[in-house]
Amino acid sequence: MSPNPLLKISDLEISFRKDGIMVPVIRKISYTLFQDEILGIVGESGSGKSVSSLAIMGLLPRNISQITNGSVEFAGKNVANLNNKELQNLRGKEVSMIFQEPMSSLNPSLKCGFQVQEILHRHTALPKQAARAETISLFERVKLQDPESVYNKYPHQISGGQKQRVMIAMAIACKPKLLIADEPTTALDVTVQKEIILLLKELQQQTGMSIIFISHDLSLVSEIADRVLVMYKGEIVEQGTSIDVFHNPTHMYTKALISSRPSLDVRLRRLPTIKDYLEQTVNNDVVTNEMRASNHAELYKAPPLLEVRNVEKEYFSSAGLFGKKTGFKAVNDVSFKLYEGETLGLVGESGCGKSTLGNAILLLDKPTAGQIFYRGKDITELPSSDVKNLRREIQIIFQDPYSSLNPRIPVGKAIMEPMQVHNLYKTEKERKAKTLEILERVGLGAEFFNRYPHEFSGGQRQRIGIARTIALQPKLIVCDESVSALDISVQAQVLNLLNELKENFGFTYIFISHDLAVVKYMSDQIVVMNKGKIEEMADADVLYANPQSDYTRRLIDAIPKGK
Repeated sequence: MSPNPLLKISDLEISFRKDGIMVPVIRKISYTLFQDEILGIVGESGSGKSVSSLAIMGLLPRNISQITNGSVEFAGKNVANLNNKELQNLRGKEVSMIFQEPMSSLNPSLKCGFQVQEILHRHTALPKQAARAETISLFERVKLQDPESVYNKYPHQISGGQKQRVMIAMAIACKPKLLIADEPTTALDVTVQKEIILLLKELQQQTGMSIIFISHDLSLVSEIADRVLVMYKGEIVEQGTSIDVFHNPTHMYTKALISSRPSLDVRLRRLPTIKDYLEQTVNNDVVTNEMRASNHAELYKAPPLLEVRNVEKEYFSSAGLFGKKTGFKAVNDVSFKLYEGETLGLVGESGCGKSTLGNAILLLDKPTAGQIFYRGKDITELPSSDVKNLRREIQIIFQDPYSSLNPRIPVGKAIMEPMQVHNLYKTEKERKAKTLEILERVGLGAEFFNRYPHEFSGGQRQRIGIARTIALQPKLIVCDESVSALDISVQAQVLNLLNELKENFGFTYIFISHDLAVVKYMSDQIVVMNKGKIEEMADADVLYANPQSDYTRRLIDAIPKGK
């Protein structure tokens, strides 16, 4: 590591205006980033990691925020003293940023190649043909397959991993001294996430640029970073080498971040949360192999609650108005059994067919072939008049609770609505009483009844989504990526809640996710899907310890395990 500092943050305090008063959100943080170094910044949503990185590029919203103390020095210059033209020359050329969501960062109306080439035109004197050749070369460097094809495609025509690679190509186009990667892998499959991590490390070694890698996942950060800062409530609570912070954390918050992620070796009865660590109430009770075996012996005695037989879902597309139709099987000859009280994990990369299969089971998108038996009855043959009754018994918890809640309806009313549709309880008063009881059960409370969705955090909204689902007292719940967008500790809270509700109400879950560590923790059995087919199916612990297919092995190897 070079001893030359590239970036120096000194006693930085950033405040935001609230009700006419400037309120500090970053409290006098100080750190140095050296040349040719990767620095990881870890913390949950609201910890201040993204806000402090925006200050480096002079991107703080000027009307509502300001640096109220300290300084940000990049290559010897105080960023706060730069004028607009100087900031424009800094951004993209000397400091670049990869944002969390590439789809919202890329212009959907412009081709990918044009968007990267635009950066070169802005900051270099390359003629048009040379800029095009350089863009193709950048696409090759970030390991995009068929770069010529990607150059001519729009963002919606490529996958999430490809979009993130286009963003990386754009960020490194002008050979910046500093690359800020803000949660660049959060929405990606574990395999794609690993590819992006390895790519960033390789690019850093080739170019000697410095990287600030921001994430809420300490295991992930420790795999790429030389040093790590841990942020909590706008302050740096711990910093050191990746190995020291990951293996010998000193602050309770850091310990909680590490322990909140499900372990691949030990299955705790309840995952510890930030609150547990700060209040020193951590419970390390373990679910033993004997306990699991005894539970499974009981589960698998009874006939299956759900049986999927040779299910297929085919989609058709045609080229042009009179073009020949071509079929694509998103789900191809899938069969499995699910027992009452069981959690069945459904895992695989994006596009493997797991969500399509979930929608087919819910009859939101009926299968084109095969049978689905629920309580011994083929539900694919149900008349539409009977599907409404089935909806009460089979429910779903979505990935994004905000988009599944009406922003104009208070959450209490949103939970009562399905009760009303299915004629549960006799009066409005009874429904309200039940809603208040459910809010308490999911860890919220009566005071939240009249609040609107935008007034809640991501974790709280997911609890509301769960409350709305369990209001109908279903037997089977499909959890479709229901914790993938949450911070590690909030994810732990929601997983604990789902397990607690399962114990109390006897729910049966189909737990869909691309995160095998979470699926292993939650599941009795795991189904691994690949290209619409079942790759393998086994007991969760057996599958992890002894995967039979190369594809499953690759998924397991991609799980961040820390240094």
